[in-house]
Formats: sequence, C-alpha cells, structure tokens
Amino acid sequence: MSESKVTNGKPQGRQVVLIAGASSGIGRFCGEYLAGKGMTVYGASRSLKTGGGGAFTPLHMDVTDDNSVRQCIQQIQDQQGRLDVVINCAGYGIAGAVEETSPQEAIAQFDTNFFGTHRVCRAVLPLMRKQKSGIIINISSLAGLLAVPFQSFYSASKFAMEGMTEALRMEMRPFGIRVVLIEPGDFKTDFPANRTNTTESQKSDVYCDALARCVGVMQQEEQQGKVPLPVARLIERIIANPSPRLRYTVGPFGERLGPKLKAVLPYWLYELLFMKHYKLA
Repeated sequence: MSESKVTNGKPQGRQVVLIAGASSGIGRFCGEYLAGKGMTVYGASRSLKTGGGGAFTPLHMDVTDDNSVRQCIQQIQDQQGRLDVVINCAGYGIAGAVEETSPQEAIAQFDTNFFGTHRVCRAVLPLMRKQKSGIIINISSLAGLLAVPFQSFYSASKFAMEGMTEALRMEMRPFGIRVVLIEPGDFKTDFPANRTNTTESQKSDVYCDALARCVGVMQQEEQQGKVPLPVARLIERIIANPSPRLRYTVGPFGERLGPKLKAVLPYWLYELLFMKHYKLA
C-alpha cells in the first residue's frame, strides 16, 4: 500500500504516478526520472515488458481498449488505494499528405493520440474526484499549436487534445483536480523510428519529393535534439505546483518561438517562413 495519504484534500508522502505510454520515448524517460525522485511510478503500455531497469512498475494497458484502461486503473487502485498523478504520453505519428491519408489511417491516429487520452481521463476521474485531489498532465506537442505539413492528422489529434484539456481543466477545478498541457518540441527519442508513411503515399509520386524534404527536416531536428530531461524536470515542478498554468512549452528556443510568431505576424508571412523551414517554398 502506498505511503501517500490525503490531508485537507492534498496528498502527503510518496506520490502515486501513472504514465500511459511508458514503453519508450518521453514516457519511459519520465517514468525513470520520477521513480528516481522517490515517487511510486506505474508505466503502462500495450508492449511494455519490463520497466526502466526496475525503476518503475510496468503494467499492460492498451489505450484504444476501454476494458484494458479500466483494468489497469483498477489494478493501481487495488494496490495503492489512490492515484495522484496521471501523465498521458501514449501516441505515435503518421506522415503523408491529407489527400493520401485514408479515413481508416486518420481514425487510427485519433484513436490512440486523442481518444486514448480521453479513455484514461474518464477512467481516473472518478477516483480523483473521490480523493478531491490529483493532477492530469496531457503531453501534447508544439505540433498541436502549429500544424505541420504532411503530419496533418498527428497535428489534428494534438489540436483536439488541446481543446479537450482546456475544457477539462475548467470542469475539474471545483473538485480540486489540476489539469495541465505540456507541448514539447523535438527531443532525441525513438518517436521518429515509429513514424510510418501512409499506405497511399508509399505508392504515389504526387507528393513524394515534398514529403521527403519535409520529413527529412523533421528527422534532422529530432536526431539533433537532446534527451528529454527538461520534460521530466518540468513535470516534477508541475506536480509540486498547487496552481500550475494550463500550458507549458518545452524544447529548443527556436521551436518554442514558432507559436509566438504565429500569434503576431501576418498569417501569410508566418506561413511562408514555416514552409521555407520545411523546404516547401
């Protein structure tokens, strides 16, 4: 049983943390980091076999399956009696033009990236409302603020997460539950290796040159990125903050500057600069 207790609606002692999407990338790194800070961490994934060198407890959870999500949350509740922190990291990316993305591929992208987050939130909220405490941290992306060419449905899934999280934060405030978005830029993870091109784009030559140039820029920036230690440290600070902001960007300064430029520049100029960056203009 966890050492964490509730006093005046606030958890005391060891925090119980669930990370959805902890088999690799930001999720796995943050799981190891938070466990090293003395938190009781469960890392959930449909493919997770072992956890962070034993740093955190691995659990099976498929975020596209309602029953799998509920069973995972129930297992933590049975073992710990509570759940203080939920970090939604589960996701993957597809690349391809809008025209060359099938409805089935777009739906699958949303089912993991957006509805997976929704399923986890729905499953944990009854417990957090009962506790009158807790924090949900949804890992969005700078691509949830700036639509990236040839990653249209990845961006769209993150745009959708942004809207849902913004509403959820207001709904949960009366219950003492904090809700936060983190929008990372590029970090060195295995996310690029898991990105796949849409089926039609692999057979078509309509967009192949532009797609290759754009994805090439993405891959270069991802390969040159740092390990996601800044994300883990930011999460640690947010957990300790009784009144966190809604949104936090984290990553290279130039990437974080993008949303600010989009807000102040004439859109035609922002669009031109953005397309030039991805070698599309």
